[in-house]
Amino acid sequence: MKKGRSYPIFAYDPGERAMERKKKVEDLAILGGSPLFFQPKSTSNLIDPDFKKFMDYSMSFIEQSHYTNNGPNTRLLEERLASFHDAEHCVAFCSGFWALVLSISALALEDGTEVAMPSFTYPQMADIAAWTRLKPRFCEVESDTLAMSARTLEPYINENTAIVLAVHPIVNCCDVDGLVTLARERNLPILFDSMESVYESVTSGKIGRFGDAEAFSLHASKFLNGFEGGYITTNNHDLAERLQLMRAFGFKGLDNVEAVGATNAKLNEIHAAMALASLDDVEGQVERNRERYYAYKELLSTIPSLRLLEFDENHQTGFKNIVVELLDEWPLSREETIQILNADRILARAYYSLPLHQKPMSYPFFPAELPLTDRLAGRFINLPCGHFVNAQDIEAIVCFLEFLSQNAGPIHEQMENH
Repeated sequence: MKKGRSYPIFAYDPGERAMERKKKVEDLAILGGSPLFFQPKSTSNLIDPDFKKFMDYSMSFIEQSHYTNNGPNTRLLEERLASFHDAEHCVAFCSGFWALVLSISALALEDGTEVAMPSFTYPQMADIAAWTRLKPRFCEVESDTLAMSARTLEPYINENTAIVLAVHPIVNCCDVDGLVTLARERNLPILFDSMESVYESVTSGKIGRFGDAEAFSLHASKFLNGFEGGYITTNNHDLAERLQLMRAFGFKGLDNVEAVGATNAKLNEIHAAMALASLDDVEGQVERNRERYYAYKELLSTIPSLRLLEFDENHQTGFKNIVVELLDEWPLSREETIQILNADRILARAYYSLPLHQKPMSYPFFPAELPLTDRLAGRFINLPCGHFVNAQDIEAIVCFLEFLSQNAGPIHEQMENH
């Protein structure tokens, strides 16, 4: 890993030596053995910026006694993020959830009733639509990108569509240009959920400057860690001004409320300080992510039944998330694989499963038949990544996966009898 910075190693032993305790099927933690890792390895980023920088940023609002309501750190963060994304405006919020909800509320056509979105995406995306009193209309994705495109979206647009919610996948980007063109042709607003694409770019430019607006997260699990928080970028001055009102009770001036449907969704200064410190380390983080990604890429090449989703290095990318596909030759079910990994404190997660159209909902939505999404939803796993995963951990994780592939028969049998 990169010199000059320490990385914690929480495995009992690094790399292949950790697997010395996994010589027999009975050594698996799910069957009673000791876990591979003492400290769980998660799929969250958990970037840990320089503490002194965090404290220096914090002192600016402490010295001014301006802790919230568009304080100095929030203003500086918005200015820097707008520049970072090549956008004219940035508006910060207390969470990515409220960044999305308020942006949809501000952009949706008044006579529309539906949000067009993919089903194969973030588990709460339909809930977000329900908060805005719009019905989710789910569309298919492309098999190669796991993302919606203009081709997969177009059949689901109709006279009731109020807005297009275009969501980037966990690895790489969706069909930005095609989706924007389609939305413009249909006179529809388009909002991008770019939570997983902070550092990415496409042929047309940097993510953050497309559509009517783009929404991002500052949650600790994301690329930029603000403990919690979110923001939108936009080139629409009127939209930015409206969202600034909507996040702060609708106040414009003293006791003058101008925004209907406003709430308290402001970003506080301590979160902005953390996000600024994370932003200062963004290039270092990308380099460390690249090293982790290439370690996975090299080691996973020895397991032909697993396919790593590769980043498109023809464009700028942050290398943050690690996703593998279980090919037909992989001998365990996705559910069994995750159970086994989790027991050994490899906190792998199913990639966007269940898809939204399969989930029970207590609010109105449109049922959908999406056979490709149904098939894809059972094939992908997020593997550990981020600040608390190092090269030795990755070696141990891949060795563990190889052990599973070579011993699947007896593992399956003993799990049934355990």
